Amino acid sequence: MVPVNPITIGEIAIGGGRPLVLVAGPCVIESETHASELAGRLATIAGRLGVPFIFKASYDKANRTAGTSFRGPGLDE
Repeated sequence: MVPVNPITIGEIAIGGGRPLVLVAGPCVIESETHASELAGRLATIAGRLGVPFIFKASYDKANRTAGTSFRGPGLDE
């Protein structure tokens, strides 16, 4: 296996034999409150476990099964 050079996101290094990093969040943001509360809960759990955490969510999820499905708040909001 070819070693992968680590990349750094903020203070978190990923790859190159570094420990696991949790990248988690909802597929699409439902509201600012929802995103903030979920990020806080996930950060608390990851911190308790000693796992570095990066919150990831989409504000405009275009790859939906139906064109009329909720896509998120969009760029303007």
